[in-house]
Order: sequence, then structure tokens, then C-alpha cells
Amino acid sequence: MPLMTRALSEGVILLDVEARDLAEILGRALDELVARGLVAADDRDRVLDALHEREERVSTAIGHAVAVPHAYLDSIAQQVFVFVRLAHPLNLGAPDGIPTRFLFILLGPPGSAGEHLDTLTGIARLMSDDEFRYDAGEAANRQDLLAAVAAFNARLAPPAIPTAAAIPAGLRYTGRLCGGILGDLRRRLPHYSSDLREALHPKCLASVLFLYFACLAPTLTFGGLMAEMTGYRIGVVEALVSSAACGMIFGLFGGQTLIILGATGPLLIFTAMLFDLCVLVWGAELGARHFLPAYAWVGVWTAGFVLLLAVGDASCLMRYFTRFTDEIFAALISLIYVASAISALVAIVRSVYSRPATSHDNALVPLLLAFGTFYVAMTLSRFRRSPYLLPKIREFLADFGPTIALASMTLVAVWLHQRVRLDLKELPAPDSFRPTHPADSEHARPWLINLFDAPQWVWLAAAGPAVLGAVLVYVDQNITARLVNSPDHKLRKGEAYHWDLAIVGLLVGVCSLFGLPWCVAATVRSLNHVRSLATVEEIVSSHGENREKIIHVRENRVTGFAIHALFLGSVLLLPVLKSIPMAALYGLFLYMGVVSMAGNQFLRRLALWFTDPARYPTTHYLRRVPLRTIHHFTLLQLACLAALASIQVSPLGILFPLLVVLLVPVRLLSGRLFKPEHVAALDAAEEPQEEDVAWA
Repeated sequence: MPLMTRALSEGVILLDVEARDLAEILGRALDELVARGLVAADDRDRVLDALHEREERVSTAIGHAVAVPHAYLDSIAQQVFVFVRLAHPLNLGAPDGIPTRFLFILLGPPGSAGEHLDTLTGIARLMSDDEFRYDAGEAANRQDLLAAVAAFNARLAPPAIPTAAAIPAGLRYTGRLCGGILGDLRRRLPHYSSDLREALHPKCLASVLFLYFACLAPTLTFGGLMAEMTGYRIGVVEALVSSAACGMIFGLFGGQTLIILGATGPLLIFTAMLFDLCVLVWGAELGARHFLPAYAWVGVWTAGFVLLLAVGDASCLMRYFTRFTDEIFAALISLIYVASAISALVAIVRSVYSRPATSHDNALVPLLLAFGTFYVAMTLSRFRRSPYLLPKIREFLADFGPTIALASMTLVAVWLHQRVRLDLKELPAPDSFRPTHPADSEHARPWLINLFDAPQWVWLAAAGPAVLGAVLVYVDQNITARLVNSPDHKLRKGEAYHWDLAIVGLLVGVCSLFGLPWCVAATVRSLNHVRSLATVEEIVSSHGENREKIIHVRENRVTGFAIHALFLGSVLLLPVLKSIPMAALYGLFLYMGVVSMAGNQFLRRLALWFTDPARYPTTHYLRRVPLRTIHHFTLLQLACLAALASIQVSPLGILFPLLVVLLVPVRLLSGRLFKPEHVAALDAAEEPQEEDVAWA
């Protein structure tokens, strides 16, 4: 039996102990040992004094929220092991600055030093594992702790085929028709019930409320833009229905349900260019009339091509995409969110000052609402590290921070509007639930598109644009899925690239038949979904740098379903939604963009250009790679980012996914510019454990 398994099986377990200091903890533990006959009542005070004497010499808090108080006396015949989990962590002077929540109290005779060292080594290895610390914090009894130790031992077991271990299971090529899809189902189906149970936590409710507004705002914004670009053939109502239906279906049947489906910029550009192509071929009036049937045919063909990619294991090609590509793509999408928020606020200010008779308040108030939302959301999201209030209250404020920020700024806007005459732009929610139609049309179109309204030659010609549409869907979906499945997120239930791509392909076909926008994995919304469900731990480096590290994510399918189910409920709340100022939503956009940059190693390396070398953080790549090489590698990524950003805002924006694909050969060619060992360190799939943690 492994050492720690035996210790936890035979030792004393005290869970969720309420204590204000170490003396109270040790006293409670010794009282329990006396009650069980493991320590003589007459020896209690002597053992307690020995523990205090050891603590006065140097703190036994060794880091990673762990302390190991120990004492060895002649009166104790054999080693005694006590595991204590505190209800509220205490600062016991750990070298990494993390408050202590777990204590392993060791007692024994003076001659058991060797056994003590073995036990201490086992504790250090066990508690340095993020997943075990989370499991230990959630354990309800001894059996749960032993199961956590067993899972830890299983993770340490060497893989059966070491050469294949570097390739994630979901990206291995099977060589069989539907082999990838069947593999995804075998991985994910056993977790379906746990996907439902995981949602029974307040953090999931906070995630739903935050992501509801965070997803609703871009959905309505994309819908408004699409209405203008398609002559009001597809608009806000369709965007709302598409996001709601696709999100709910994906929540129920998807594999990696932390992915949030929604409209994306490249697909918006694709739809607009398809409308322009129809106008070019048939003229303005006839082209607008034939647009929806042509759009439906392109969608049907696109769905077919995407399904062929899914059944042919095409997603396995994503294994050639590495951190190099992922970080550039994620940085671009985050910057787009930040730039969109700032440009929208600049447009508001310009419009105010372009009208001479307009009050300055109409420019000042939107800025206050936007930056107020951003500031409150950022402040509350960091409140879990605050020394004030109780831990549960801090956790609540951190989880519900974005929702509290949006609600409070909306109330401020309503209060100001009652006292000052303001011209605030509000959320462009539709007035009624019916298909979008041009202003000069008396009747709204039917929901279902008649495919046979398009000329017969379109039935086959639509396959041409559909090829590019399939590439768009494939790249958008799979790169976001890779980012969500990043090893840094500590997800446990496995990937489902092929199955998810097949579902998205089917949804594209169905949406096209109803004249609805296509929905694929939305990067920023998906990453914010992951972070909203994450339990994080603060890491303090030897240089005093603070950063958060994800140790567990509540993987579930209820939050994604509930977010989009609320979209349908939004139809009943249109008057309320229309009172939300767009400026506050722009602040939420800004918050999402900034938060989604967290953990992006490329951006952290970019910041080194402006950092005093004496203040550089202690990271694995700074220890292993020359500084000049780091800067040159970062410069290469920056050049790629600039190229992507340029193509994204140009008339050739539809080619954006193709440029993303070209990042793969750029990454491969970088092996000729830099030493392989340096590239391996800079492009590691998972950041290694930092080596600056001191163990006492």
C-alpha cells in the first residue's frame, strides 16, 4: 500500500475545523488523539509544548497551502498521523505566501526520523499537485480523500505508449470512418451524469448570469450589423433565435460543453460578402430577393462539407496547431473585444461633439458607465484575494462581480436619467418576435426558406462559396476548442473535437434553412465561460509577483444550456433589456477582453520589452532560453498578430481563417531560426511547474 494511502487510511482525519490560530488547531487535534487513546492524557501538554517549540524555531508551513507540524518524544511508541482541513485558511508564514488550509501533524518516537522524511516527501509530492489539492478541499469523508490519492497515483503512472502521449486523445488519427466521432463519444458519454451534478454549485449560477449578458450583447450587436449588411434579410431576431437554439442543443448534446456557440466576425463578413455577390449577379432588387434561398443552399453545402471533415477525422490536423498559434489567435480576439469597446465609446463622444447644441453630459456619462462597469467588475473579480469579509462572501462577490457591475451601472443610468436629460444609446432589443424584414416590405418573410425559390444553377454553384464557408467553420470551431482544452485549464473529462464539429455542421445546415446566422465556437465568450467556472489559486513568485493559476474547472453542460435558454426568455423581458445602456455593455466587453488575456504567455513575453530586467518574473523559459531568443520569438509572433489583424479589418477579411492556417508552417519554419530546445521551451503545451517554490 502506498505511503500516503496507508497514512490517510490509518490516521486521524479532521475536516473543516474552525480555528483562529495554530494553537487552537493543535489543541483540537491533540484532544481528538487523546479521545481515541493514541496519546496519553498526561502527555497532551508535553506534546503540545514540543509542537509549539518546533514552530517557534521555523514555521512548518511549507507552501501550497500546507503545513506539517511535527514532534518526536519518547512517550509516543509509534508514528501518529493527523490530517486537518481548515474551514478557513490561515496565514502561517508559508514561503510562497499562500494561506495554509491543510495540516499534516506527525508525531512519533525519536528514532523514526527516516519514516518522517519519507512521509514528508510523500506529502510534498501529493500537495504540489493542483488537482489533488482541489479534491482534498472538496472531500466529504475519508473515502473521498483516499479516492483523491488513488487518482493522484493514477496520474503519476507512466503511459502505456510514451510516443503517443504527446498527442491528445481527441486529436489522434484513427484511420476509420467516424473513428474520431466514436472515440469522442466513448470519452464523453460516461461523464454525462457528472456534467449535470457539477452544476449544483453557486459558481455555476454566477457563470450563467455573467455569461447571459456577456453573450447577449455581442449577439444583438452582430444581429444589428448583419441586418445592415444584408438589407434587413437577417437581423437581431434571427441572431437571438439562432444563438438560443444552437446553444441549447449544443449544451444538451455537445461534447465539450464549456464551448459557447455564437456569431463571429469572420462568419459575419462571409454572410455580408455572399449578399454582395447576390446583388452583383442579379442586381439590387432581384439579388436581395434571391439572397435567402442562395444563403440556404450555401449553408446546406457547407453543412455537408463540415460533416465530411468530421467523419473523416479532419480535426486531428489541429495537433499541428501549438501554443504558438493558439496564443496569437486568442490575443487577436481579445484585442478585437477591447478595440471594439474603445472604438464604440470614441464614436459616442464624436457623435456628441458633432452636434453643437448637445450637452457634454451625453459624452461624459457613457464613459463613466463603461469604465465604471469595467472597474467594478475587475475589482470584484479580484476580491477573493482581499483580507476583508468572510471567505464565502469574498467568493460570492468575485463570482458575481460582472453581473453586479452591469446591474449597478444600469441603476446609475436610470437614476441619472431621472435627474438629467440624457441621450443614452440603449440595448437594441427587438420590439416584437418576428423575422426581420426591410422597412419597405409590408409583410415579414416566413421562417422556413423555400430552397426552390433560387434558380436551378444556384443549387450546384453554391458549392463554391460553401468550400470557403466550411474552412471558416472548421478553423473557428477547432481553434477555440483547442484553447478551451488547453492543459493550463486542468480539464479532466476529455476532448470531443470531431463530435462537436459534426454537431456544429448540422446546426449550420438547419440554421441556413430558416435564414438564421451560423453559430460556431466563440473564442472570448468560451474562455470567459471557462474562467467563470474555475477555482483558482494565487501563486506568489520569489520576486513577489502575484498571478492566478487554475486548479479546477466545474465542467458541466447546464450553464451553457441555461445561458441560451435565457435568450428565449429575453423575448418576454424586452422592455427591461432595452433599459440597459450600451455604454455599460461596452464596459463588459472591455472586461471580457482584458480577462481573456490572462495566462497568455505571448502577451507576458511581450511585456518583458517594457520591464526592468531586475523585475523579470521567474519562469521556465527565462531560465532555459537566452533573452535575445525570447525577444526574437516574441517578435515573430507579434508580426503574425499584426498580419492577422490587418487581414481581419481589410476587405479580404473572409480569408482570415486561411491566414490562421498559415501560422502552422510559420511555426514549423521557426525551428530553423531558433534551436529546437529553445522552441520547445517557448512553445510548451503546458507551463511546467515553477521552480521558485521553497520547501521547508
